[in-house]
Amino acid sequence: MYLRPRALRSGDLVVVTAPSGPLDPGDEPLLARGVTVLERMGFRVRVSPMVDPARRRWWASGTPGEQAAELNGLLRDPEVRAIVAHTGGQTTMGYLDLVDLDAIRADPKPILGYSDVSLLHMALHAKTGLIGFHTDLATHGFGRDWYTLGDEARRAELVDLYARVLTKAEAPGMLPAQGTWEAWRPGRAQGPLVGGLLNRLVQLQATPFALAPEHFDGAVLFWEEVDRPVTRIWNDLHNLRLSGVLDRIAGMVIGLPSDVTPYERGGDPVGLREAVLDVLAQRDIPVLAQVDFGHASPNLPLPIGVRAEVDADNRTLSLLEPAVSDS
Repeated sequence: MYLRPRALRSGDLVVVTAPSGPLDPGDEPLLARGVTVLERMGFRVRVSPMVDPARRRWWASGTPGEQAAELNGLLRDPEVRAIVAHTGGQTTMGYLDLVDLDAIRADPKPILGYSDVSLLHMALHAKTGLIGFHTDLATHGFGRDWYTLGDEARRAELVDLYARVLTKAEAPGMLPAQGTWEAWRPGRAQGPLVGGLLNRLVQLQATPFALAPEHFDGAVLFWEEVDRPVTRIWNDLHNLRLSGVLDRIAGMVIGLPSDVTPYERGGDPVGLREAVLDVLAQRDIPVLAQVDFGHASPNLPLPIGVRAEVDADNRTLSLLEPAVSDS
């Protein structure tokens, strides 16, 4: 049973919050630009008090208790219709056990973000069925990457796409590619989207918030990675193989890698493609790669739990169901 959030309406309140990393000094203009992008989508935007350079604890925006308290307050507030992470980080794991799951079940809302926030998406999906929105972040996505890695035409295209995904209870259809996607293994498959940042998925599976095996049955597994050697990715994929995940999925979609270093010792370079196909071995599933999501691209919205079609032969990815509900 999946929990589809209520479709947003024009003028609904969206809150930018800090469920992971703090706002770094000097990033205020990026945050302001990210808020403007959300307003272009038709929403009223409020920035939470924790998104403040003066508010930080180590590498986080606050203690786990403080972060959970702010998130729970937003989940319980009926005026708040969506929650947007301003950035990622390294802290979501610290408060998963403090999130008010009953508040989510009572009033499911879109939670937007990726990177460390994808851990939150996957955990809440595992526990409540909530459709999590693997999307860009307010500060370092809408406010930075949409400008440094895209142009105005792409921004306008994405503003329209995000608005449709969040406000229309209809299947968004084929997602628009910015770059050239690659078919690393041919074929077509349909299934619910499951995934996020690869190393966070592996971490999550060792906790009580792990996605149950049936979540991967016939699923389209999507993942991206940042700042990892290909040897680590190879090991993480083998972790999924040994746990049976790779035998259950129907297809795989890989985002744009960021700072993924190939193995170059011994005169036989091994890149990401070679590592992925080596782990998959003879599994006959489509693999579509270099898709526009991750730390090196403006992110296409990928709602966890929504049925999608990956067509590696034609290099397309389509959302076949709505991510939100009219009721």
